Amino acid sequence: MFETFGFEDTTAREISVLFALAIGVLFGALAQLTRFCFRRALAGDDRRRAAGVWAMAMAVAVLGTQAAVAQGWISFADHRLLTGDLPLLAIAAGGLMFGAGMILTRGCASRLVVLAGSGNLRALLVIAVFAVTAHATLKGVLAPLRTALGSFTLPMGEQVSLAALPGGPLLWSAMIAAAALAVALRSGNRLLTLGGGALIGLLVPLAWVGTGFVLFDEFDPIAMESLSFTSPAADTLFFVIASSSIPAGFGPGLIGGVLLGALAAALLSGSFQWQSFESPRQTGRYLTGAVLMGTGGVLAGGCTVGAGLAGIPTLSIAAVLALAFIALGGIGMNALLNAASSESAGSPATPNQQPAE
Repeated sequence: MFETFGFEDTTAREISVLFALAIGVLFGALAQLTRFCFRRALAGDDRRRAAGVWAMAMAVAVLGTQAAVAQGWISFADHRLLTGDLPLLAIAAGGLMFGAGMILTRGCASRLVVLAGSGNLRALLVIAVFAVTAHATLKGVLAPLRTALGSFTLPMGEQVSLAALPGGPLLWSAMIAAAALAVALRSGNRLLTLGGGALIGLLVPLAWVGTGFVLFDEFDPIAMESLSFTSPAADTLFFVIASSSIPAGFGPGLIGGVLLGALAAALLSGSFQWQSFESPRQTGRYLTGAVLMGTGGVLAGGCTVGAGLAGIPTLSIAAVLALAFIALGGIGMNALLNAASSESAGSPATPNQQPAE
């Protein structure tokens, strides 16, 4: 479609950077105001409310994405999340690692980028280490681990998508959306907060359609992308240190936009605050979590947003499994930390007490 706009000196890739920047600004601002975070939904003090916001976003993302598919605007037939050979071992190991890491760092990748924009220096360092580790797993010293785990696959054929199961895409989309809406409406959140979650969810199909339909150029194609933070973080790192030889793409635009959006929302709401580490032990814990998330996000095929919020609306079984293993890893690590905290205090187990975000 892009070639019909008549641009002669601007490419689809260049426009995609600005488009991603706009998407990122909206996500950063909305996530800052609603405290959007999958980790909070698993282990936060306000799990029910956090789960409600996340579930509302998921419901809208699923309905919007599948509506775009039904309109014929986009197709996930050749998308990496729907390859016929399911890398089950990599997804399981990566999901568990990412889930454990987000508990150690008190935030998944998307939340940490938002926190970095609001003045949290812990989050900024974690994201930097996360990006380095993700890039090392994609193309560096950790790539052999990715290749080895990814070689163990389960042949699924067309069954790699929920759309291929009895009932088809309409039934499965409706079931996922209905379940998510039920969680959201029973969460006790104000309608304004749920509205913010719905807008976050709307960004998912908006990005899919923008990159896969509006900016599609058969002479100079770009990848169809949506909200994601693992690969974009690695791309942003590479762009920052080698921008003279590597042009920006959707990923750096998205990360930059999220930082700007979160910064603007934090300044306008009066919540901007510089924060840093309190001890060497805490620093080690956060950096360990960053390494686990960077490696795990690549192995699992994405983070809680890339494989979860944007992945599940594609009806990919791989995405469903990735989010399930991330949740399992997070619950397991939270239980371990609670048990360790209880042991050291010599008292009955209490919820894991961690520094404020």
